[in-house]
Amino acid sequence: MPQRFSLVAIAAAALVFGASAQNGGGSLEDSSIKHVLLISIDGMHALDFLNCSHGIAGVNGIGGVNDGKPYCPNLAGLSHTGVNYVAANTSKPSDSFPGLMNIVSGATPRLMGVYYDVAYDRSLDGPAVTTGNGNAAAPCLPMAPPTGYTTEYEEGLDIDQTKLNGGAPGASLTDGGIASLDPTKMDRNPANGCKPVYPWQFVRANTIYGVIHKAGGYTAWSDKHPAYSSVAGRDGVGVLDDYYSPEINSNVVGLPNIKLPDGTSCSTVPDPNADLTSWTNSFENVKCYDTLKVKAILNEIDGKNHMGTKTTQTPTIFGMNFQAVSVGQKLIENGVKGGYLNAAGTPSDSVLSAIQFVDDSIGEMVAELKHGGLLDSTLIIITAKHGQSPIDPNLFFPVPGHKAHNGLSPATVISNQLNSAMPPSEDPNGSGIGSTEDDVSLIWLTRTSYTDLAVSLLESNLKTIGAGQIFYGPSVALNYNQPGLGPGLDPRTPDIIVTPNVGVIYTGSSAKQEEHGGFAHDDTNVMLLVSHPSYKGHTVYSEVGTLQIAPSILTALGLDPTALDGVRMEGTGVLPDVNLSF
Repeated sequence: MPQRFSLVAIAAAALVFGASAQNGGGSLEDSSIKHVLLISIDGMHALDFLNCSHGIAGVNGIGGVNDGKPYCPNLAGLSHTGVNYVAANTSKPSDSFPGLMNIVSGATPRLMGVYYDVAYDRSLDGPAVTTGNGNAAAPCLPMAPPTGYTTEYEEGLDIDQTKLNGGAPGASLTDGGIASLDPTKMDRNPANGCKPVYPWQFVRANTIYGVIHKAGGYTAWSDKHPAYSSVAGRDGVGVLDDYYSPEINSNVVGLPNIKLPDGTSCSTVPDPNADLTSWTNSFENVKCYDTLKVKAILNEIDGKNHMGTKTTQTPTIFGMNFQAVSVGQKLIENGVKGGYLNAAGTPSDSVLSAIQFVDDSIGEMVAELKHGGLLDSTLIIITAKHGQSPIDPNLFFPVPGHKAHNGLSPATVISNQLNSAMPPSEDPNGSGIGSTEDDVSLIWLTRTSYTDLAVSLLESNLKTIGAGQIFYGPSVALNYNQPGLGPGLDPRTPDIIVTPNVGVIYTGSSAKQEEHGGFAHDDTNVMLLVSHPSYKGHTVYSEVGTLQIAPSILTALGLDPTALDGVRMEGTGVLPDVNLSF
């Protein structure tokens, strides 16, 4: 029976490693690579990179984009001195939270305990205060048996998620970060006196941030939520020297002194007719949001903090995520559809514009590295936390759909017919934040003993739920830990995972046509490019995982990749066919 990796076991293993590391664990002085720039273009498929770096004849004109020439020339240029992994896969589930954490930890959800930004933990109780997204407050009694509760690590934990700075006390308009977190909105651990579980405490593995910081390196990261300070991992937030996270799901406002690469000013909102309750509701506004983080990267390249207000040093590890491509893929804005034109990945105008924006922004970073004389000492890695599904617009089928005529989600079927099996905080028919369903359905039950009956219900409603495959029992335990609460069981593993037919998305929204989180090829096959001026460009066709990025980064910096829990406990190796000895 698969065993749960407890915090005690991980800590013990770390102590063993710590003793051995003193006898030759590598040093940052051992490598000529002094900086790693890590970029996640959320949603960027391997197919997107193939198309944009080679060009597509006939797209947006007779000759195609740039007369059929590359429409991401900066990325294409990096590939000339880069290793392109065309069969790279993300975590499963392919949600942003596990997708990010597997990149920086080298671990799978099984070890990390991270399945989704909104998930469930049988060993925790609810927050003291209802989150911004409605994860309801609940009681917690120190040292008493836990009730189990929905976990949330996204904008709902902000002090004020309507503000770009997340409500951080005394912060400027755009300066969101760790200070934006409200611990009263975090789930609590009764076994630890009902103390809140911070994002980095939730992660059961260490990350490259802890290893690099402990080796004397300077660390930085920029992302979409203050909760994604989880990149610190179990070593704690002290290993993050500079963390920046303007809240993406805040109200859209003008951004003084921010301009897009094409010169568009963001001082006034570019798309004022969009729904201004989130930056993700507009193809254009999200570019202004992303540019905040691009500016932070440029400041850090120049040896300043993310706001450019303090001299620090160019980080050893730094980077950001882009949201523009993901929004371009998913969104239907005022009747205008993003996404793709066909199964070949021909981009709509919205996806095309987003890729060009991201490419121009990365071009600015490369130019700044050259200007500072840092390019030769910097390894650049470009990938994605997740893809987006379906690429083929003809496959899109929302369940239940915005008119609620297209069936029911798996969690809804169970709630309707076996409500006692559905935890109240997970119940889609309840008043709380509800179940975890996008183009996957993760189901936690009140008791594992309900599993067979719940699966029987789902199997008798396969057409209704659009099911492609149902995982439970041994088929869940094979790649995760045995679900449950108690010795040898994992309180975070779902009892049931439903992967629907390709194109099925569990949504009632009329504003989306793609989603991520699932196991489908379009969800998981993402761009992965490792570039350095010393490399001769080539392609690797063998299958790899984005979790291999973490040990590869440590190796390139001259550090021992076995410092990572994921390497020691799950056997994660470095990326193949690339020189990491500098």
